[in-house]
Amino acid sequence: MTTPVDPAIAAVAAAAAAAPPLTSLTPEQARARVAAGNSSCANGPDLRSVRDIRLPVADGQIGARVYTPHAAPRATFVYLHGGGWVTGDLDYSDELCRFLADRLAWTVVSVDYRLAPEHPFPTPLDDAYAALRHVAAEIAGNGPLGVGGDSAGGNLAAACTLRARDEHGPRLDFQVLLYPVTDHDFTRASYQTHATAFPIGVAEMRWFWDHYLPDPERRDLPLASPLRAELAGLPPAHIVVAGHDPLRDEGVAYAERLRAAGVKASLAEYPSLTHGFFRLTGVVPAARAAVDDLIDALQLLTEDH
Repeated sequence: MTTPVDPAIAAVAAAAAAAPPLTSLTPEQARARVAAGNSSCANGPDLRSVRDIRLPVADGQIGARVYTPHAAPRATFVYLHGGGWVTGDLDYSDELCRFLADRLAWTVVSVDYRLAPEHPFPTPLDDAYAALRHVAAEIAGNGPLGVGGDSAGGNLAAACTLRARDEHGPRLDFQVLLYPVTDHDFTRASYQTHATAFPIGVAEMRWFWDHYLPDPERRDLPLASPLRAELAGLPPAHIVVAGHDPLRDEGVAYAERLRAAGVKASLAEYPSLTHGFFRLTGVVPAARAAVDDLIDALQLLTEDH
């Protein structure tokens, strides 16, 4: 029996129902809509410093934001925001990055990778990996180094772990994947059950994929669909999924495949929540409580270091 949607999220979904579907918007309009959603986040804590920097990539520079905790940093974490590879920016995940930096005493570096369709696959991934390499070489301390992200950012984070392993890149100690995109298969049960879910369903995910990687045949590439990769030798993972999310099953499958490959992987599921719930911490109490759960899980994930 399916757990009902959290009442606070149901109220948010009802209020949003009158808006035109995302698939009817231009990328610029979609970005503006997503940016307007920043107001649903709670305010994150103050830190010792929050500063915007520029990072080198293959053909120029991209932006990044460095969050420095008040306490001596215990770890360094590269964060990749969600938004379907088409939307999102440094403000998208500002609140969550602040909580991670403050509560875990981590240096968090959020990456403003370039977006599709202007910059389709593999440019967002190349940007993310270049940022990870730069952080490892120039910013990270002696503690653990991790990478993570939500939704499309989780996809990029997972792909970064594959590149780091296969290209003899930075040694990664952990990965954090929040309701990640790990595959392009729209036939999974959670896609069927939640085909028209809030805030994304099948149509929205097709729209995102069509902008990010227009050639369906190339979506089988492991760096596009990490669920199709060989996963042995990857860093320990913590994966979060939501019950009312079309991406739920591929997130669970990724955790299972990591474990089958001998990789430590913890999985947290929120049956009453929807995709993107960490963006609703200001209006959904259960989403705010999930931040505390995430902090606890990440303390466990890195306690061996």
